[in-house]
Amino acid sequence: MPKQRILLVEDDMNLGFLLMEYLESEGYEIKWCRDALTGLQQLKSQTYHLSILDIMMPGMDGFNLARHLKQSHPKLPFLFLTARLLKSDKLKAYALGAEDYLTKPFDEDELLCKIRVILRRHEEASDAHLPTQFTIGDYFFDYERQELRFQDQAHRLTEKENEVLCLLCRNKNRILKREEAVETIYGKNDYFLGRSFDVFISRLRKLLRHDETVSIENVFRVGFILNVEEQ
Repeated sequence: MPKQRILLVEDDMNLGFLLMEYLESEGYEIKWCRDALTGLQQLKSQTYHLSILDIMMPGMDGFNLARHLKQSHPKLPFLFLTARLLKSDKLKAYALGAEDYLTKPFDEDELLCKIRVILRRHEEASDAHLPTQFTIGDYFFDYERQELRFQDQAHRLTEKENEVLCLLCRNKNRILKREEAVETIYGKNDYFLGRSFDVFISRLRKLLRHDETVSIENVFRVGFILNVEEQ
């Protein structure tokens, strides 16, 4: 699956560099910012799955940064990684909506464990609210039943056809990047898996050929778009 992105806001050069290298070695994509304002600017240009915040930083501190995060990105989870040991600071952090509060020095394995738990919890909550039934022109697609229906005919999809069509539907009329789609379906991306993915795209094109308002467009070197004309 595509790498999960973490925004790290930490003003300490040595710690920031070590954390970035460690988390990247564990498979995460890390953007490291050394102050709160730079972190806020970064959130305007990229989406993230988690933020790790220091508290004591020049300019805006971590508490005020957290307040801004809750206003601008209310669904973005964050945790504090700080040298502040006071109970009042910890209670303040949780009152602001922090997922966790780790004090320096910290154990890297413990941090990694907490990151995984937070990301898994939010991913499961997000998936629970994703649609599983889709109208595609004159077709009806039921993801949970692995079924594509056209008029009175129902076609049972294979597992991979089902997953690919679901990705296309959740990105209807938008580009589905090929690299990210392959990683989502197979857990990794290489030439042969990409060719296998293309085979499923071809199969789905044939299944959707009965409605001229529906098409799967190839965007050269980028990905695919499930085009559905609005009626």
